[in-house]
Formats: sequence, structure tokens, C-alpha cells
Amino acid sequence: MHEIVLQTNSLTKQYGKFTALDNANMTVYHQDIYGLIGKNGAGKTTLMKVVTGLTEQTGGTFKLFGKSGSAAAKEKSRIGCLIENPAFFGNMTAYQNLKYYCLQKGITDLSQIDEALKLVNLTDAKNKKFRKFSLGMKQRLGIAFAILDNPDLIILDEPINGLDPIGISELRDTFRKLSQERGITLIISSHILSELYAVANRFLFIDGGKVLKEITKEELDKECSRCIVVTTDDTKKAAAALESKLNITDYKVISETEIRIYDENAKTETLNKTLFQNEINVTGIHESGVSLEEYFKQFVREA
Repeated sequence: MHEIVLQTNSLTKQYGKFTALDNANMTVYHQDIYGLIGKNGAGKTTLMKVVTGLTEQTGGTFKLFGKSGSAAAKEKSRIGCLIENPAFFGNMTAYQNLKYYCLQKGITDLSQIDEALKLVNLTDAKNKKFRKFSLGMKQRLGIAFAILDNPDLIILDEPINGLDPIGISELRDTFRKLSQERGITLIISSHILSELYAVANRFLFIDGGKVLKEITKEELDKECSRCIVVTTDDTKKAAAALESKLNITDYKVISETEIRIYDENAKTETLNKTLFQNEINVTGIHESGVSLEEYFKQFVREA
């Protein structure tokens, strides 16, 4: 079992009468690239700010590297974050900007600057002035800032906003390198599901401050892929018939009345006929399959 890096329990944040975060539960494991998915104002940034200590929760608790309360506060030194972009100086080079923040953070080993620049593919631009950077380069320098003191967890708020496809692709490579080569856990927020999907292995859907669902990439693929949805008043009996009469094992019982069948050879006509012959009442049967964006919209509508 992977080590749990972050676990929240009914985490809540209120600003006066406004609830920005409402009883949020999430679990992040070591080396996850964990995607927070939600519209602007959904509660993603608030969640990140509570965990990093930029604001205090008004309810609930969280554990960081297995520690809670005052002990968790000490573990925050193991977090690198880019929630509100650091102020980089336009007339200073990438190296000089990071050296300035090393002095602020009390980092005496300046070799960490070169290491951070290497990890985000900015070694060749270390002596280039920040004002001449592209947006993608600026974002990567921000990530270099976040990893200066060798964190075990990096939290990034909307790092792909405004980037062109090349810039997004470069950041994806950076995220994978940090996870695979350095063993760093990443939490990345975005309202662009398709871009997070390309790099994350687990996701949390949030809207209006409420967690709608936490799901792995494999589960997400399964729920969005082509399937046949059967509604019946006896899913247990229907599942038994699928296996014994049609040799179908690639299915999932979603609720007391719904089964989703993922077998690519399954046909609605054959399914309906077989279930009827086995005295199973089928109240509905149809093919389904949605895009990732539509999948998220479905949860928002239901919420």
C-alpha cells in the first residue's frame, strides 16, 4: 500500500456566510499526480491554501505525511507550492531570481538552483532575463521556485493557464519527471479536464466547495468508455445471467437498479432477449459513452 501523503476529513472553510469549502474529503498517495478538477471558483484554490497554511480551516481536519494538528504544521516545510505566483524581477536572470529566493528561504546550498533549473529544462536559459521569457518559461521558473528546497509534495494552482500546446506539453514532461525521477507527489488544479487527464493518475471533482467524486484514471476511463446500460429491478439475478448465459464478465453493478456492460461484443438485442428469457424484468437498455467534459458536467448537474 502506498504511503498516504495527504488526507482530509470534512475540511471546511467559510468566509462569513459564504462556504468556500464544504466538508471536503480527499486522499493523496505518494508519487500521485493528483488532479483537482473544477470550474473557476469551485473551491480548488481554497483547498490548496488550507493545506499549505495560507489560510486556516473553519472545520474539519487533515493529516500531512501521517501527522495532524500542530505536528502537521511542522510537515508543511516538506511542501513546495505555486498558488500565488512569486514576484520575479524582469531585469534579473532566472538564476538571479532563484538566488534571491534562496536567500529569503535561508537556503545556503546554491547548487540547488542549477538542479531546479535542470529539472524544469531551463538550464540553457539560466542567464536569460526574466522579462524575455515566454509564458511557458515563466511557468516553469515558477515550478523551479516551488522545488528549490527539495519538497516531497508540490501543489500547483492552474499552472497550464494561458499556455500554448507546446508550453503545455513541456509542463507535462516536467510533471512526469518530478514524479518518476524524484519521487515527488504533485497536486495540480485546473478547470481544463483534458489537459490534466493527459498527466494525472487520480482525480478529484469539486464544485461549489463540495467534493463530487474522487476517482482513479482507470476508473474514469471505464466510466467514460462505451458501454451498455441495463436498468432492472434485480441486478443480482441479471448479473448471474450475464455470466452464466452469455459469458460476460466485463460489467459493473452501479446501483440497485443499474448495470453497465463493457464487453465490446455485447449487443443490446441479445442482452434484452436473454434477460427476458430468464424472467428478468428489464426497464431500460441503451448504449452510453461520454466525453470527459460531459462526465464532469453530469456530476455538476446532479449536485
